[in-house]
Amino acid sequence: MANFHAPTMLAFAALFGPTSFGTMPGTPPPPRVCTGVSLAAADGTQVVGRTVEWALGDAGHDRLLVVPRGETFRALTPEGENGHTWRGRHGFATLTAYGTDYGPDAVNEHGLYVGMYYFPGFAKCAAYEPSAAAQSLSVGDFQRWLLSMWTTVAEAKAHLEDLRIVDVADPRFGGAALPFHWKIADPTGACIVVEIVDGGRVHVFDAFLGVITNSPSYDWHLTNLRNYVGLSASPDQPITVAGRSGGPFGSGSGLLGLPGDFTPPSRFVRAAALTASARPLPTAEDAVFEAFRILDNFNIPIGASAPAGAQATDIPSATQITVVTDLTHRTLWFHTMHNREVRKLDLRKIDFATVQRQVLDESPRRTQAVRELSVAPR
Repeated sequence: MANFHAPTMLAFAALFGPTSFGTMPGTPPPPRVCTGVSLAAADGTQVVGRTVEWALGDAGHDRLLVVPRGETFRALTPEGENGHTWRGRHGFATLTAYGTDYGPDAVNEHGLYVGMYYFPGFAKCAAYEPSAAAQSLSVGDFQRWLLSMWTTVAEAKAHLEDLRIVDVADPRFGGAALPFHWKIADPTGACIVVEIVDGGRVHVFDAFLGVITNSPSYDWHLTNLRNYVGLSASPDQPITVAGRSGGPFGSGSGLLGLPGDFTPPSRFVRAAALTASARPLPTAEDAVFEAFRILDNFNIPIGASAPAGAQATDIPSATQITVVTDLTHRTLWFHTMHNREVRKLDLRKIDFATVQRQVLDESPRRTQAVRELSVAPR
């Protein structure tokens, strides 16, 4: 996905016409927020990045699961482990959550990326039918199926409606509902957002600049960008009115009006603006660390979304992990709220034909890595 810098960064959003917004939910759910972006380097490297937040406390996202090629999977349904069965063609690595074998972010050995993003009030999977159990998957199984079966966005898109995605309660998530939509990307720069609504209807959108947040529906976010077509990285110029001249107090005046709160619509606009204004990035590593810098703007501190009158004692909706994945070179980089040291997993060094399924547990390293500087004596 190409980066570009235009005098008016979001003017192209005017290309998007009116859309159907769906039905707004009646009661706001607890905040469970995530923000995703994409960048491209001049050398052709495609990078995706995202933050992960979860309202119910520590999800253990710093435990990574490596899954070999050829593994047999059996999907969950509301009746148990009696869903779709398949043998995976490709190995993959995934973040986990609450000890499950899936999580918010994952990439396979060919660089196909699948990210899950919370989508409350709008996601509505197909109703479970026992007679269709063999064709049914939970939301987590859907992610595992995509990663283990397909190598490109085009392949995945062609098979999105082969199976039925159904709601399956998972007690490991504290009884929370699991409504998600998905970002799928590959090393060619192809990137889509998949939403399942209205009892199983599949909606597919080209991901605008690779940006994704949460509710409402993706077409609503695209239309909402038209409210911000005047944003620009260029500072406003001084003007003279009635003989009195004035100009901005400092740099950044072109972004006056850029929303700074943590709601999904505001984060979408902010992510689109910061992605569109990203500087030219010569190499893969430049793109990886620029993604980390952009995502710093979405790092939610502990307590920033606590209920009124409450003092945060845990980490509800704080940013637990920030992940950047180089799809071209198949490397996954991350840091956590407990340890900002960047860690890296290179999938090219894994023989997925022989590797054993295993968890890479970084949770014991939950202290900030600090290197003290020393001064040489005279």
